[in-house]
Amino acid sequence: MRRWALALLGWRTRGVKVMAFDGGGRLLLVRHRYGRSDLWMLPGGGMARGESAVGAAARELREETRCVLRDAVPVSAFESSAEGRRDTVTLIRGRTDDPPVADGVELAEARFFPPGALPSALSPATARRIAEWRGERTADGRW
Repeated sequence: MRRWALALLGWRTRGVKVMAFDGGGRLLLVRHRYGRSDLWMLPGGGMARGESAVGAAARELREETRCVLRDAVPVSAFESSAEGRRDTVTLIRGRTDDPPVADGVELAEARFFPPGALPSALSPATARRIAEWRGERTADGRW
């Protein structure tokens, strides 16, 4: 019902996804406690009114994993309609020197993975963002 209402109203939201790397170049991925809890994803979430994409990325990463985001830069933006509304999601890349700690409420697990040894259970959207980062796919969907 919620998705139908959001689609009917044309609700637009803004959010972020974060590619946070540690000092060894490993990528931080998370597993949620809700939805597709079997899939690994990039951390992220919604942007508050008046909040910048970099600010939202830093806040979401800190809230979910206790990691502080450093040297954050916007990489790309993409449109998503996965939850019945039109989302504009900005991909932010940065680094962290902190070990991730899953918040236990939203996240079941948070871990770093070497880019060459990512888990096989990546969400399709996360696989697309990683392919874009590697230069294997453009942000407009061309492979």
